Amino acid sequence: MLFSLTTLNLSRFLKEDPPIVVDGDSDTQRRTAVDAWNHSDFLCRHYILNGLDDTLYSVYSSVKTAKKLWNSLEKKYKTEDAGIKKFVVGKFLDFKMMIRIEVSQVDSKTVMSQMQEIQIILHDLLAEGMEINEPFQVASIIEKLPPLWKDFKNYLKHKRKELKLEDLIVRLRIEEDNRNTEAKSHKKMMETEAKANLTESSMSKKRKRPHDGKQKRKAKKFQGKCYNCGKPNHMARDC
Repeated sequence: MLFSLTTLNLSRFLKEDPPIVVDGDSDTQRRTAVDAWNHSDFLCRHYILNGLDDTLYSVYSSVKTAKKLWNSLEKKYKTEDAGIKKFVVGKFLDFKMMIRIEVSQVDSKTVMSQMQEIQIILHDLLAEGMEINEPFQVASIIEKLPPLWKDFKNYLKHKRKELKLEDLIVRLRIEEDNRNTEAKSHKKMMETEAKANLTESSMSKKRKRPHDGKQKRKAKKFQGKCYNCGKPNHMARDC
C-alpha cells in the first residue's frame, strides 16, 4: 500500500496535517490550499480503505484523515508484530516431517516438499533478526526427518565431517529418489507375482475339469438291457 501511494504522490498525506492558515494569505488562496489538501487526503484515505478487507472497512471508514487512519492501522499491526518471533519459533519447534504411505507404496507428501517448508520457516526466523548458524540448521533438519528415515538419520548424525545445508539437501534428494525407485520396483514385483499366481490358479482349474468329468462318467452305470443277450446292466459291445 505504501508503494502504491508513493507512485500516486499521496504518501506525504500519511504524515501531513491539514494546511495551517498563514497571515497575509487571501481568502481565495486559503480556500484553494484547503480544498487541494482535502481532495488529496480524500483520495489517499479511500485508497487505503479500498485495500482493506471488507470486514475491516466498516471499522475504519469513520476515521476522518489518511494520517489518523494510517496511524491506527500501524499501531494495531505493529503491536501484533511483537509476537511474530515467538510464533515463528514455536512453528519451527513444532514442525515434524511426516510421510503418509498409500496402498501404492508411493509417498503422498515428499520429504523435499517438507524441506522447503522448513527453509521458509528458517528464513522467517532470520528475517526477524534471530541469528541461527548453519550447523544448527543442518542438525535441526536432520532431527526432524520422519520415523521411516530412522536409519538414514542415524547415518547422518554419526558423520564426522560437518555437513553444509546445500550438501544436506542434495543427500536428502538422492535418498528420496532411491526410496521412490525401490518402492516402484517392489510394487511392480508384487503385481507380477499376483498375475503369476492368478495364471497358475486358472491353469490348475482347467486341468482339474477333464479329470472330474471322467470320474463322473465312470461312476455312471448302464441301466438298460443288452441287445445281444437280453441281460441288464451291460451293453451289447461289452457282452
